[in-house]
Amino acid sequence: MPFKLCIIGAGSVGFTRKLCSDILSVPEFEGIEIALTDISQQNLDMIAQILRKMVEVSELTTKVTATTDRRRALEGARYVMNTVRIGGVEAFATDISIPLKYGVDQCVGDTICAGGILYGQRGIAAMLDFCADIREVCPSDHLLLNYANPMAMMTWAAIDHGRVNTVGLCHGVQNGHRQIAAALGVPMGDVDIICSGINHQTWYLDIRHKGRAVEKGELLEAFERHPVFSRQEKVRIDVLKRFGFFSTESNGHLSEYLPWYRKRRDEIVNWISTDDWIHGETGGYLRHTRETRNWFETEYPTMLKEAEKPLSQWKRTDEHASHIIEAMETGRPYRGHFNVKNRGTITNLPADCIIESPGWVDRFGINMVEGVTLPLACAATCQASVDVQRMSVRAAVTGDIELLKLAVLHDPLVGAVCSPDEVWSMVDEMLQAQMQWLPQYAQA
Repeated sequence: MPFKLCIIGAGSVGFTRKLCSDILSVPEFEGIEIALTDISQQNLDMIAQILRKMVEVSELTTKVTATTDRRRALEGARYVMNTVRIGGVEAFATDISIPLKYGVDQCVGDTICAGGILYGQRGIAAMLDFCADIREVCPSDHLLLNYANPMAMMTWAAIDHGRVNTVGLCHGVQNGHRQIAAALGVPMGDVDIICSGINHQTWYLDIRHKGRAVEKGELLEAFERHPVFSRQEKVRIDVLKRFGFFSTESNGHLSEYLPWYRKRRDEIVNWISTDDWIHGETGGYLRHTRETRNWFETEYPTMLKEAEKPLSQWKRTDEHASHIIEAMETGRPYRGHFNVKNRGTITNLPADCIIESPGWVDRFGINMVEGVTLPLACAATCQASVDVQRMSVRAAVTGDIELLKLAVLHDPLVGAVCSPDEVWSMVDEMLQAQMQWLPQYAQA
């Protein structure tokens, strides 16, 4: 069943290798074409050499191409993966440093809050260009699998304004699933979950160990007594205690989506752990990115050596992309949690927003389990983010600076810290610092 897969942002060498090793492990995908595209020729050359070695060792007929010409790479592609980060570390640094001057303390800055919103402005401008090319040169039955953050905003823009069939994919639900099993002290395969909400704010509504329901009290006790999680996941544990439900993503992520945990610098220390950046360190993800941005250059010889292993020795990951494509191409059903247009999947969130919830995939495409109703507190928390996302997407598409400022003003953490005048000044400063990546605001 030959088809063409294009990966935009394939210069993310480690992640591209992971996605492609999953794809190459599907026997029916013999003879497909994987087209890699990125703005970095050096990175493209490295990942292309790794993948070609993997193909050669396993005696596959898969074709691997690499080009900085995005449109050429996209031509004829039935499946497109997007993994880009627009502006790189240079823009990311201002996502964190400028808000911090105004008292907005972020750990990650990739979802909402001031940094996530501006990250979305940069990403959506590029996403709409990608979508224009996809509409023109890809088959009508194309599917865009978006891995780029801010997930909800990027996916919303691609569907509504890019007019491209899109699903957003994240590994947050799987990571939380692993943590729950570890806290309970049982194998992950023995734990079943139903998780629903919005990306990075998805809630484990039903947890079962070998069919037995795991209630709030048992889960809370498991996390509170765990020697590592009790230290590293204080915000998530507190939310579990008060809301009754565990949330996806890390302590650092969740702490900046809510107005309660990072608004006073003297209190932040009570909620974070410095064991690792992801547990709440101020600017933690930026520091991690700076320190590891060129890791693949030193690790490249090792990665090339690992590529000499036959695919039978590679363990397929739980990233959704290969499983979705396999289900659509072979009809073998796959269940996962996907970011899609709501349209009634979650009854108490707006129909037009992007939700993350369980669904099934087969030859008929992605079909969501409809009729989920979130607990009131979970829905209220998601709704606050959805309102920010909606304004942010519309601002990015129209170049409306006033709407952009209103989006930032309505962000839960920003609103807990800044006055309206401070928000206006902060956004002006961020726009000035990032204007080279924000063409929609060039005439504003």
